[in-house]
Amino acid sequence: MLTNPETKYRPFNAFPFPERTWPNNTITKAPIWCAVDMRDGNQSLINPMDHDRKIRFFKLLVDCGFKHIEVGFPSASETEFNFVRYLIDNNMIPEDVTIQVLTAARPELIERTFEALKGAKKVVIHVYNAIAEIFRRIVFNKSQDEIIDMATTATQLVVDHCKKNPETHWTFEYSPENFSLAEIDYAIRICEAVADVWKPSEQRPMIINLPSSVEASTPNVFADQIEYFCTHFSQRDKVCISVHPHNDRGTAIATAELSLLAGADRIEGCLFGNGERTGNADLVVLALNLYSQGIHPNLDFHDIKHIGEVVKECNELPIHPRHPYVGDLVFSAFSGSHQDAIKKGFQNRQKQNHTYWEMPYLPIDPADLGCSYEAVIRVNSQSGKSGAAWILQQNHGIELPPHLQREFSTIIQQKTDQSGHELTPAEIWSIFREHYGLTGQNKLTLQEFNVEQNAPNSTKLKLTLNIDGKKSTMEGEGNGVLSAGTAILKEKTHLDFRIVEYNEHTLGKNSDSRSISYIKCSNKTGESFWGVAIDNDILSSSLKALLNAVSKFVG
Repeated sequence: MLTNPETKYRPFNAFPFPERTWPNNTITKAPIWCAVDMRDGNQSLINPMDHDRKIRFFKLLVDCGFKHIEVGFPSASETEFNFVRYLIDNNMIPEDVTIQVLTAARPELIERTFEALKGAKKVVIHVYNAIAEIFRRIVFNKSQDEIIDMATTATQLVVDHCKKNPETHWTFEYSPENFSLAEIDYAIRICEAVADVWKPSEQRPMIINLPSSVEASTPNVFADQIEYFCTHFSQRDKVCISVHPHNDRGTAIATAELSLLAGADRIEGCLFGNGERTGNADLVVLALNLYSQGIHPNLDFHDIKHIGEVVKECNELPIHPRHPYVGDLVFSAFSGSHQDAIKKGFQNRQKQNHTYWEMPYLPIDPADLGCSYEAVIRVNSQSGKSGAAWILQQNHGIELPPHLQREFSTIIQQKTDQSGHELTPAEIWSIFREHYGLTGQNKLTLQEFNVEQNAPNSTKLKLTLNIDGKKSTMEGEGNGVLSAGTAILKEKTHLDFRIVEYNEHTLGKNSDSRSISYIKCSNKTGESFWGVAIDNDILSSSLKALLNAVSKFVG
């Protein structure tokens, strides 16, 4: 890298526009969406889609609810031409879907494009030519007027072909390519000239597409360009203003959103941001950003993982695990503080008296996109006390008492520090069962018991235990079952301990749900151990939990 990059690169020359109003605006509705995956996205693939992958992708876009779909560049190759013909000849285009095709502003390409479209019901014919100074000077060696003549001549050809094919409902789209790099007044001038030829009206709809073909400025500058165009173009009320943001500076999403604030009606882009170089504006992110603000995007992403899989297979490109909304890790928290906040958020949601989504670190409910809560919290060496507790709660209905939650998190922390890897829910459950006596491999195990209530505060308990493989029956009394059990075990084991904490709850909402008990015992030397047990009967689970805790003293 240069130490003095100013000798090689010039800053973008933004025009003054103090009249801007877009910073005070708010997005209140979804734009018109146009998916360009099958043209722009396809042109950028290492291995362009074959016929079968194109069909699969087209069906996916239809299922997602796109009404404008750019299906190809039919004058570019026989593959593109034949695919467009296949869609038309096999009646694969739904009544409410308009296909879009692209052509450069050259007579022979326009002619070939119309050949591909014969018999189509609704079409956007999209014509473009580059207008920026760097292209006029370096690529075409033409003046401003010559570039305008190129655009208007192409538009007139389109008009003539549309008249010859009145059975199709035509919409004309013109793109002053490299709009973001061009002089703003010249961009308006060439679009005015094109509109004068097409003569837009309700019967002759027209789209003016303003591409950020190569991002060269911050998104606010592009928003200024859009608002300036919208407020200075003479036939604004007769045209649809579209934007096509690329992502060279990594700000295509911001560029698209600010464009809507500035007056744009329509956005062209790709699913998950595919496209030339760094890609196009990501229509999934844009749509779900709106959804998270309470605005329905008029697109259906209820099974986002399936959509992601289809796109990956068709494009033969991966999706980054941190990609918003669809990445494998975007709904996962590893940080202890994040996990604690999310766990408390779900607890709060059970008692809130409104329907609004209020969840720390999760701007959208994963369930709305067909994702489960299983991966919301994942446990590694960075996780805190809430991580493992969440896993047990979500997968087994276990609500660990706070002190047990802290102890178990320390055990999990030691395991992850030793392994250096994430622990799966199955591994966490196995560690929990082994550490707190749920495997049945303990010094003391319950065979059977009998309880007699002699008086309100007098309980007689008869226990049959398996002690190191030997069966033993004993009796004791106390003011309750656990008190009597403690007395029996003290006498049998000669250990001086006491119960310092007891908790229990059911593992489901039904009356016949299983019960889980948690008991913590300590002795005079300060040692303490937890025992946990699950059983159909609460008395059985509490006695088993007591035995599981005391077994550790015996061990």
